[in-house]
Amino acid sequence: MAQPEKVIIYTPREWTRGFHSSAKRWKVLVVHRRAGKTVASINHLIRDAMMTPNSRFAYIAPTYRQAKDIVWDMLKHYAGKVAGVDFNESELRADFANGSRLRLYGADNPDALRGIGLWGVIFDEYSQQPSNIFTEIIRPALSDHKGYAIWIGTPKGKNDFYRLYQHAVSDNDWLGILMTVDDTGIIDQAELDDARKVMTEDEYNQEFYCSFEASTKGAYYAKELAQAREEGRITKVKYDNTIPVFTFWDLGISDATAIGFYQRIGNEVRMIDYFEANNQGLDYYKKVLDDKGYIYGGHFAPHDIAVRELTTGKSRQDIARTIGINFDIVPKLPLSDGIHAGRMMFPRLWVDDDKCGLWIEYIAQYRQEWDDKRGMFRDKPLHDFTSHAGDVYRYCAIGEGMMTNDQGAVLTKQDINNYPTNPDVVNGRMAEFFPRQAEDWRYS
Repeated sequence: MAQPEKVIIYTPREWTRGFHSSAKRWKVLVVHRRAGKTVASINHLIRDAMMTPNSRFAYIAPTYRQAKDIVWDMLKHYAGKVAGVDFNESELRADFANGSRLRLYGADNPDALRGIGLWGVIFDEYSQQPSNIFTEIIRPALSDHKGYAIWIGTPKGKNDFYRLYQHAVSDNDWLGILMTVDDTGIIDQAELDDARKVMTEDEYNQEFYCSFEASTKGAYYAKELAQAREEGRITKVKYDNTIPVFTFWDLGISDATAIGFYQRIGNEVRMIDYFEANNQGLDYYKKVLDDKGYIYGGHFAPHDIAVRELTTGKSRQDIARTIGINFDIVPKLPLSDGIHAGRMMFPRLWVDDDKCGLWIEYIAQYRQEWDDKRGMFRDKPLHDFTSHAGDVYRYCAIGEGMMTNDQGAVLTKQDINNYPTNPDVVNGRMAEFFPRQAEDWRYS
């Protein structure tokens, strides 16, 4: 029986040839807008699916809707010319005659990717995807078949995509490519000149010259974060064991739970650590607290932690108390007031650039939701993987005044100077700062 003809109608652009021919397992492509990144990546996967019988490949867009609206027709156009290919519309999947499959996914539903084995994956516009999707989900999926991963996109600030590119150009086992409009020559000068008339300098440099310096459009704390960098407040911030640590939580049910770890001295707020995880119970986070080894002054959560479940009659606050986490509730304020409080606190904020690296990445992208119909930003945040970092910080800004001892006093540098070298600790809490008995909520 004659084999189906292995012909792809795709003609590679010149800039893609090094990408397609490279045998390196890990590739990072930073390429300007409208260079044909997605077309190149889809055809790269089609080629490999055709060459490797019974293999599985994945293309991952920031959202499932983007995968369907932008890439699905493209996949059908190119793969549809290959003999013997069938398409599954409900699963956005191409089935090849040799038993291979290529499927489209969205990073907004990472659980759909769990438990599958992959020969290769492409992350498109990775700067708009949660950074843990590769390490927690995709990297294990590639192990059985020593599959490859390719990250492509245009910059959106110095996030995980930026760090991946920096690693790629410094590691001989990786391929790192950066292509501006000057490198590809795809867009003519007249078009670039016209675009410059309506785009800001940041937008133009980001989209056409692959600048990682531009801030995310609509980001709530872009100006404040840039100022903090300029003033050296994004740096190494050491934990001081003579000062209690306060935690602020964004408790997820079907998505991530995030915890910010803060110390306060007078008017200064120090963010010394940040932790985020998915699909874990409160006992897991209790162990995280214990393993950190910090001396805690209090734990704070939003008001909905006190809502009682109909089935058990207990709230998550009740359940947390049984395992030794005693939450105080942050005052409920309108969202806009909380974000304003965050902006007001930012000039007094110091952030550890190592332990809070994920928070820095996410807060830089925490932004307003865009309304396509009205052509303007909505007065609310976009709910995505950056939301938890934004909420944790907002709760801290609202609850800053609660980071005190039980008499309502704020710890000062003079107080620290008066502390003994080895302060007494009762049940993980600093006795000098919290002089009440151990049954006090801050001690239990």
